[in-house]
Amino acid sequence: MSSSSRSFLSLARSALRLLIRSGTGSAARPGRSAPGSPTTRNKTAGPKPAANSSVRKSAPTSTARKPAAPGAYPGDYRGKVAPVYAPSPDGSPDPGEVVWAWVPYEDDYSQGKDRPVLLIGRSGPRLLALMMTTRDRNNGRESDPDYVDVGTGPWDSRGRPSEVKLDRVLQLDPAAVRRQGAVMSAAAFQRVASRFSARN
Repeated sequence: MSSSSRSFLSLARSALRLLIRSGTGSAARPGRSAPGSPTTRNKTAGPKPAANSSVRKSAPTSTARKPAAPGAYPGDYRGKVAPVYAPSPDGSPDPGEVVWAWVPYEDDYSQGKDRPVLLIGRSGPRLLALMMTTRDRNNGRESDPDYVDVGTGPWDSRGRPSEVKLDRVLQLDPAAVRRQGAVMSAAAFQRVASRFSARN
């Protein structure tokens, strides 16, 4: 072999070694990945950064106080009411039944509370109701003529005695009634009706 051929061969080998060292041919070596290959990217990407634990989500607002849609409540009923006892097991709210509904506050109709009410009649498409409470206003220490005791019933899951507020008649859309609680006994309803009629 001539000296010029050996020189050319030596140059070719040197060029091949340079190419391998520079990384062009490194993908062919076992156990190594070419730069930019999926394996290399996965190793260098690392885990996703953790969410910032110092950022807190705002606590959910209580369902006990929620704004009513503007104009949703027509106002308390001001006309004469003759309480009617007519419960019916038809799945619809009827006078004589205790149901749960959203009751607006007396001084601010835009806010209110879910609570049991006693249905006592109707005015057009609306139900007329009296608010109920488990707060004891008639006992050995005090007596409030605006409330009448009706005892216990399945409308209160804790079995607490209830009273009916007589001085405010609510107007409810039947579709706004959340759920039916129970039928009040005829005797308890008559006690409410008598007290209500005597003061109105």
